[in-house]
Amino acid sequence: MFSLIMTAVLSLLSSVVGQTVYLAGDSTMAPNGDGAGTGTDGWGQYLGQYLTLPISNQAIAGRSARSFTDEGRFTTIINDAVAGDFVIIEFGHNDGLSGDVDNGREDAFGDSLTVTATVTETDGSTEVIHTFNYYMTNAINSLKAKGAIPIVSAQTPDNIWDGDVITAPPRFVPYAQEVAGNTTTTYIDHYDYVAQAYEAIGETTVNTYYPIDHTHTTVTGANVVAEAFVRGLLCSSSTLKTFVNSAGEAVPNGCL
Repeated sequence: MFSLIMTAVLSLLSSVVGQTVYLAGDSTMAPNGDGAGTGTDGWGQYLGQYLTLPISNQAIAGRSARSFTDEGRFTTIINDAVAGDFVIIEFGHNDGLSGDVDNGREDAFGDSLTVTATVTETDGSTEVIHTFNYYMTNAINSLKAKGAIPIVSAQTPDNIWDGDVITAPPRFVPYAQEVAGNTTTTYIDHYDYVAQAYEAIGETTVNTYYPIDHTHTTVTGANVVAEAFVRGLLCSSSTLKTFVNSAGEAVPNGCL
Protein backbone atom coordinates (compact mmCIF):
# COMPACT_ATOMS: atom_id res chain seq x y z
CA MET A 1 0.00 0.00 0.00
CA PHE A 2 2.81 2.39 0.91
CA SER A 3 4.47 1.85 -2.48
CA LEU A 4 1.20 2.59 -4.28
CA ILE A 5 0.77 5.80 -2.32
CA MET A 6 4.36 6.87 -3.07
CA THR A 7 3.90 6.18 -6.78
CA ALA A 8 0.75 8.31 -6.83
CA VAL A 9 2.53 11.12 -4.98
CA LEU A 10 5.53 11.03 -7.33
CA SER A 11 3.24 11.07 -10.37
CA LEU A 12 1.40 14.10 -8.98
CA LEU A 13 4.66 15.89 -8.27
CA SER A 14 5.91 15.19 -11.80
CA SER A 15 2.83 16.81 -13.30
CA VAL A 16 3.30 19.87 -11.12
CA VAL A 17 7.01 20.47 -11.79
CA GLY A 18 6.91 19.37 -15.44
CA GLN A 19 9.37 16.49 -15.13
CA THR A 20 10.57 15.27 -18.54
CA VAL A 21 12.45 12.26 -19.92
CA TYR A 22 15.05 13.28 -22.52
CA LEU A 23 16.49 10.75 -24.96
CA ALA A 24 19.99 11.07 -26.43
CA GLY A 25 20.98 8.47 -28.99
CA ASP A 26 21.29 7.37 -32.60
CA SER A 27 18.96 6.03 -35.31
CA THR A 28 17.99 2.97 -33.28
CA MET A 29 16.33 5.35 -30.81
CA ALA A 30 15.42 8.25 -33.12
CA PRO A 31 12.19 9.30 -34.83
CA ASN A 32 12.01 7.75 -38.32
CA GLY A 33 14.89 5.41 -37.59
CA ASP A 34 17.56 5.79 -40.25
CA GLY A 35 15.88 9.01 -41.44
CA ALA A 36 15.84 7.83 -45.06
CA GLY A 37 12.11 7.22 -45.41
CA THR A 38 12.49 3.44 -45.36
CA GLY A 39 9.73 2.84 -42.81
CA THR A 40 12.09 2.19 -39.92
CA ASP A 41 11.65 3.79 -36.51
CA GLY A 42 13.58 4.08 -33.28
CA TRP A 43 12.50 2.58 -29.97
CA GLY A 44 12.43 5.98 -28.29
CA GLN A 45 9.22 6.73 -30.17
CA TYR A 46 7.41 3.97 -28.25
CA LEU A 47 8.76 4.46 -24.75
CA GLY A 48 6.15 7.08 -23.88
CA GLN A 49 3.27 4.60 -23.93
CA TYR A 50 4.85 2.83 -20.94
CA LEU A 51 5.60 5.90 -18.78
CA THR A 52 3.53 8.58 -17.09
CA LEU A 53 6.11 11.28 -17.93
CA PRO A 54 6.46 13.19 -21.23
CA ILE A 55 9.28 12.18 -23.59
CA SER A 56 11.57 14.56 -25.48
CA ASN A 57 13.27 12.37 -28.08
CA GLN A 58 16.47 14.16 -29.12
CA ALA A 59 18.05 11.09 -30.74
CA ILE A 60 19.16 11.49 -34.34
CA ALA A 61 20.40 9.09 -36.99
CA GLY A 62 24.11 8.64 -37.56
CA ARG A 63 25.31 10.06 -34.27
CA SER A 64 27.89 8.83 -31.81
CA ALA A 65 28.85 10.00 -28.34
CA ARG A 66 31.48 12.19 -30.02
CA SER A 67 29.35 13.75 -32.76
CA PHE A 68 26.44 14.30 -30.35
CA THR A 69 28.96 16.25 -28.27
CA ASP A 70 30.64 18.12 -31.12
CA GLU A 71 27.33 19.21 -32.66
CA GLY A 72 26.19 20.68 -29.34
CA ARG A 73 23.32 18.23 -28.94
CA PHE A 74 24.35 17.22 -25.43
CA THR A 75 24.72 20.92 -24.62
CA THR A 76 21.14 21.57 -25.75
CA ILE A 77 19.78 18.87 -23.44
CA ILE A 78 22.01 20.05 -20.58
CA ASN A 79 20.74 23.61 -21.03
CA ASP A 80 17.08 22.55 -21.26
CA ALA A 81 17.08 19.98 -18.46
CA VAL A 82 16.05 21.00 -14.97
CA ALA A 83 16.50 19.28 -11.64
CA GLY A 84 14.57 16.02 -11.57
CA ASP A 85 14.49 15.46 -15.33
CA PHE A 86 15.71 12.07 -16.58
CA VAL A 87 18.12 11.74 -19.51
CA ILE A 88 18.54 8.30 -21.13
CA ILE A 89 21.81 8.11 -23.07
CA GLU A 90 22.44 5.28 -25.54
CA PHE A 91 25.28 5.23 -28.08
CA GLY A 92 27.62 2.69 -29.65
CA HIS A 93 26.39 1.79 -33.13
CA ASN A 94 28.34 4.63 -34.78
CA ASP A 95 31.27 4.99 -32.40
CA GLY A 96 33.71 2.56 -34.02
CA LEU A 97 36.89 3.42 -35.91
CA SER A 98 36.32 4.67 -39.45
CA GLY A 99 39.64 4.13 -41.24
CA ASP A 100 42.16 6.54 -42.75
CA VAL A 101 39.72 9.44 -43.09
CA ASP A 102 37.63 10.55 -40.14
CA ASN A 103 33.85 10.25 -40.53
CA GLY A 104 33.12 12.71 -37.73
CA ARG A 105 31.74 9.96 -35.50
CA GLU A 106 34.59 7.68 -34.47
CA ASP A 107 36.01 7.87 -30.95
CA ALA A 108 39.59 7.26 -29.87
CA PHE A 109 40.12 3.56 -29.17
CA GLY A 110 39.86 2.34 -25.60
CA ASP A 111 38.06 3.29 -22.41
CA SER A 112 40.51 5.71 -20.78
CA LEU A 113 39.43 9.27 -20.01
CA THR A 114 42.91 10.56 -20.92
CA VAL A 115 43.69 8.70 -24.15
CA THR A 116 43.34 10.74 -27.35
CA ALA A 117 43.86 10.11 -31.06
CA THR A 118 44.58 12.39 -33.98
CA VAL A 119 42.39 11.84 -37.04
CA THR A 120 42.58 13.23 -40.56
CA GLU A 121 39.58 15.04 -42.04
CA THR A 122 38.50 14.99 -45.69
CA ASP A 123 40.18 18.36 -46.29
CA GLY A 124 43.50 17.09 -44.95
CA SER A 125 43.29 18.88 -41.62
CA THR A 126 43.63 16.98 -38.36
CA GLU A 127 41.58 16.81 -35.16
CA VAL A 128 42.28 15.42 -31.71
CA ILE A 129 39.49 13.15 -30.50
CA HIS A 130 38.70 11.41 -27.21
CA THR A 131 37.26 8.05 -26.16
CA PHE A 132 33.62 7.00 -25.89
CA ASN A 133 34.00 7.00 -22.10
CA TYR A 134 35.33 10.57 -22.13
CA TYR A 135 32.39 11.99 -24.09
CA MET A 136 29.82 10.03 -22.10
CA THR A 137 31.37 10.93 -18.75
CA ASN A 138 31.50 14.65 -19.54
CA ALA A 139 27.83 14.67 -20.56
CA ILE A 140 26.76 12.75 -17.46
CA ASN A 141 28.70 14.98 -15.09
CA SER A 142 27.27 18.12 -16.70
CA LEU A 143 23.73 16.74 -16.41
CA LYS A 144 24.25 15.85 -12.77
CA ALA A 145 25.51 19.36 -12.11
CA LYS A 146 22.09 20.60 -13.30
CA GLY A 147 20.32 18.19 -10.96
CA ALA A 148 19.15 16.00 -13.87
CA ILE A 149 19.18 12.21 -13.52
CA PRO A 150 21.12 10.46 -16.31
CA ILE A 151 20.59 6.80 -17.17
CA VAL A 152 23.21 4.96 -19.25
CA SER A 153 21.68 2.43 -21.64
CA ALA A 154 23.77 -0.07 -23.61
CA GLN A 155 23.38 -0.01 -27.38
CA THR A 156 20.86 -2.38 -28.90
CA PRO A 157 22.04 -5.56 -30.67
CA ASP A 158 22.15 -5.94 -34.41
CA ASN A 159 20.06 -8.74 -35.89
CA ILE A 160 22.98 -11.15 -36.07
CA TRP A 161 22.59 -14.65 -34.64
CA ASP A 162 24.87 -17.44 -33.52
CA GLY A 163 22.64 -20.46 -33.63
CA ASP A 164 19.58 -19.69 -31.51
CA VAL A 165 21.10 -16.69 -29.71
CA ILE A 166 22.06 -13.13 -30.55
CA THR A 167 25.82 -12.71 -30.96
CA ALA A 168 27.98 -11.30 -28.16
CA PRO A 169 27.99 -7.52 -27.69
CA PRO A 170 30.64 -5.16 -29.09
CA ARG A 171 33.06 -3.25 -26.84
CA PHE A 172 30.77 -0.25 -26.42
CA VAL A 173 28.43 -2.29 -24.22
CA PRO A 174 31.03 -2.91 -21.49
CA TYR A 175 32.28 0.64 -22.04
CA ALA A 176 28.78 1.97 -21.25
CA GLN A 177 28.59 -0.19 -18.14
CA GLU A 178 32.00 1.09 -17.03
CA VAL A 179 30.94 4.72 -17.52
CA ALA A 180 27.82 4.12 -15.45
CA GLY A 181 29.81 2.51 -12.66
CA ASN A 182 32.45 5.22 -12.59
CA THR A 183 29.84 8.00 -12.43
CA THR A 184 27.44 6.21 -10.06
CA THR A 185 24.75 6.29 -12.72
CA THR A 186 21.96 3.77 -13.34
CA TYR A 187 22.91 1.30 -16.06
CA ILE A 188 20.39 -0.57 -18.22
CA ASP A 189 21.86 -3.48 -20.20
CA HIS A 190 19.57 -2.82 -23.14
CA TYR A 191 21.66 -5.14 -25.31
CA ASP A 192 20.98 -8.18 -23.17
CA TYR A 193 17.34 -7.31 -22.51
CA VAL A 194 16.69 -7.00 -26.26
CA ALA A 195 18.61 -10.24 -26.85
CA GLN A 196 16.41 -11.94 -24.25
CA ALA A 197 13.27 -10.70 -25.99
CA TYR A 198 14.49 -11.67 -29.46
CA GLU A 199 15.56 -15.15 -28.41
CA ALA A 200 12.12 -15.73 -26.86
CA ILE A 201 10.44 -14.60 -30.09
CA GLY A 202 12.77 -16.50 -32.43
CA GLU A 203 14.95 -15.58 -35.39
CA THR A 204 12.32 -16.11 -38.07
CA THR A 205 9.97 -13.50 -36.63
CA VAL A 206 12.75 -11.14 -35.56
CA ASN A 207 14.04 -11.10 -39.15
CA THR A 208 10.77 -9.42 -40.16
CA TYR A 209 11.65 -6.51 -37.86
CA TYR A 210 14.65 -5.60 -40.05
CA PRO A 211 13.49 -4.65 -43.55
CA ILE A 212 16.64 -2.91 -44.87
CA ASP A 213 19.63 -4.09 -42.83
CA HIS A 214 20.54 -5.71 -39.49
CA THR A 215 20.37 -2.47 -37.47
CA HIS A 216 17.17 -0.53 -38.16
CA THR A 217 13.79 -1.81 -36.98
CA THR A 218 10.23 -1.59 -38.18
CA VAL A 219 7.59 -0.07 -35.91
CA THR A 220 6.84 -3.53 -34.52
CA GLY A 221 10.49 -4.20 -33.83
CA ALA A 222 10.99 -0.77 -32.27
CA ASN A 223 8.17 -1.47 -29.84
CA VAL A 224 9.77 -4.79 -28.83
CA VAL A 225 13.02 -2.92 -28.18
CA ALA A 226 11.15 -0.30 -26.13
CA GLU A 227 9.52 -3.06 -24.08
CA ALA A 228 12.94 -4.56 -23.45
CA PHE A 229 14.20 -1.23 -22.11
CA VAL A 230 11.20 -0.99 -19.78
CA ARG A 231 11.87 -4.50 -18.51
CA GLY A 232 15.46 -3.52 -17.78
CA LEU A 233 14.26 -0.34 -16.10
CA LEU A 234 11.85 -2.25 -13.86
CA CYS A 235 14.71 -4.52 -12.83
CA SER A 236 16.98 -1.57 -11.99
CA SER A 237 17.18 0.74 -8.99
CA SER A 238 16.33 3.85 -11.03
CA THR A 239 13.61 6.11 -9.64
CA LEU A 240 12.27 6.38 -13.19
CA LYS A 241 10.65 2.99 -12.70
CA THR A 242 8.15 4.60 -10.31
CA PHE A 243 6.72 6.32 -13.39
CA VAL A 244 6.12 3.10 -15.34
CA ASN A 245 2.39 2.70 -15.99
CA SER A 246 0.28 -0.47 -16.05
CA ALA A 247 1.14 -1.19 -19.69
CA GLY A 248 4.83 -0.95 -18.79
CA GLU A 249 4.39 -3.23 -15.81
CA ALA A 250 2.98 -5.84 -18.19
CA VAL A 251 5.90 -5.97 -20.67
CA PRO A 252 7.21 -9.51 -21.22
CA ASN A 253 10.24 -11.38 -19.90
CA GLY A 254 12.05 -11.14 -16.58
CA CYS A 255 15.08 -9.70 -14.85
CA LEU A 256 18.54 -10.78 -15.99
